[in-house]
Amino acid sequence: MTGGSLGLRTSSYGSLQQQLQKSVSPILSTPINVRKPPKMLLPGSREKERFLHRICKFAGRRRVGMLLLVFVSAVVFISVLSTDKGAPEGADRHHARHIQNIGPNDSIVSSYPESLTSYGEHDNKNDSNTSLLNVLPSGENEVLSSGENDALLPPAVFMGYALPLGHPCETFAFPPPPADKKRIGPRPCPVCYLPVEQAIALMPKAPSSSPILKNLNYVYEENSIRTEPFGGSDFGGYPSLKQRNDSFDIKESMNVHCGFVRGSKPGRHTGFNIDDVDLLEMEQCFGIVVASAIFGNYDIIQQPKNISEAAKKNACFYMFVDEETEAYMKNSSALDFRKKVGLWRIVVVRNLPYTDARRNGKVPKLLLHRMFPNARFSIWIDGKLELVVDPYQILERFLWRNNATFAISRHYRRFDVFEEAEANKAAGKYVNASIDYQIEFYKREGLTSYSEAKLPITSDVPEGCVIIREHIPITNLFTCLWFNEVDRFTSRDQISFSTVRDKVMSKVNWSINMFLDCERRNFVVQAYHRDLLEHMAPPVAAVIHPLPALANKPPGKSLLINDGRVVRIPVRKIPTKRGRDKRSGSRRHRKAAAGSRDNNLL
Repeated sequence: MTGGSLGLRTSSYGSLQQQLQKSVSPILSTPINVRKPPKMLLPGSREKERFLHRICKFAGRRRVGMLLLVFVSAVVFISVLSTDKGAPEGADRHHARHIQNIGPNDSIVSSYPESLTSYGEHDNKNDSNTSLLNVLPSGENEVLSSGENDALLPPAVFMGYALPLGHPCETFAFPPPPADKKRIGPRPCPVCYLPVEQAIALMPKAPSSSPILKNLNYVYEENSIRTEPFGGSDFGGYPSLKQRNDSFDIKESMNVHCGFVRGSKPGRHTGFNIDDVDLLEMEQCFGIVVASAIFGNYDIIQQPKNISEAAKKNACFYMFVDEETEAYMKNSSALDFRKKVGLWRIVVVRNLPYTDARRNGKVPKLLLHRMFPNARFSIWIDGKLELVVDPYQILERFLWRNNATFAISRHYRRFDVFEEAEANKAAGKYVNASIDYQIEFYKREGLTSYSEAKLPITSDVPEGCVIIREHIPITNLFTCLWFNEVDRFTSRDQISFSTVRDKVMSKVNWSINMFLDCERRNFVVQAYHRDLLEHMAPPVAAVIHPLPALANKPPGKSLLINDGRVVRIPVRKIPTKRGRDKRSGSRRHRKAAAGSRDNNLL
């Protein structure tokens, strides 16, 4: 450990060690002979001595001494200011080195631009962030000279990383599927996660790059008016088709519809209203947020498992419910005085914008960046899912290791939007006419069936129950535009996903990590909806009648019964025949069978 942590200046100010070497002579081992001043002085020197003596005598007075002290202080202060103006870059670099040891979810306000930390109707995450420009990796605390500084400092944005050679996860391969022909359908597959401590250490200190888009502003309309006969809502506004098309023309600064178009801030008098106490607490989430929602008392809350102490302390777990679900939770005594159920912090939403519970669920699913304006990363899981892997491990595996900013699993069976639309119609997920209208609209815009020509895109249909993303302008824009399609057309977000993705990818160098569905099933376990659980027949309890006690214990198998009794069941040993006896026995069996058949005929 060098003197970097001791506040040494860089070469712009001059190294503190260099200044000491210049001002202080080296220590000598030989004694120093100090000369005494000569007794005989020149006449001029005598006059100077008398003059200094008068000044010191005059300065001894209290008022005059204070004036001189103030004057000297002012001169020193002005000289220091003039020196600081000469080397501002060195001060910035010095300051940057002392914010490098930010914890995984510590308050990172000082590291981000002011526009990110202060709440407003905009996103402004510039890549030219001077505070994060010179953040060094942990362990590199040395003070570098000006020549080495620029060469070794990392870029201002997160550029990904590579696992060390020979790491087990680097050479990890999927094992062959189990040869169980009776079990058909989706199943989980193994995933190579890093230990939680390693995943936390690899959490990016700087945000990822947002191509082209740097400033994202959101439309605010106190009284939105429908200008076209189809699409839109009071909550999402009524963007015209021209406004919709313009929102796909990605620029450095944009202004788009993104829900919450009314009110002073998301959740306050906008529809989907949230209490101010909850809004204030949501704004204090600066790291990772894990969110879910249950509306219409449709699901049973599933508690996360295998969560590390670091995640319990630093990550935010939020469950959004409506008043109906809240009433059920209060009656079942599941909600405590802290508004928590296990790890989940319960937030009650009032004045829901839609009558469809599934459409209401799309608000927190796609607009978490508006509800948590200071969060860096988010993991969305549907209310029916149980999280069984630590959030740090999930983010490291599907975002940071892949240098991705958005990750979602693809559907385990369907890859084509047209097949997905037909499956939704067959299952009665939405009005068939509305699905047909949406598909025809996309076809006129150029939507085609999925084929190998779209590679490296592996699918057009996601399994949208889990979304993993980093909150940067380009991903915020994508989810805003995706929500606008859900608000305009049907609530089946799998149908509109590929259209929004392809339009954004055609304008910027940005992609989505669509991982396997079996990998998703590795870190979330799906449960049944509440209505299915209530209509299921209760499991039949096995009734075991007591058996009479046996005097002697014949050879046999022991059976342990629930009440603790052990019963031995005799096993009849059947002798096996070999060779000639077996063949003769089989002939006798055939003759006997034949004889019986003849008797039956008679």
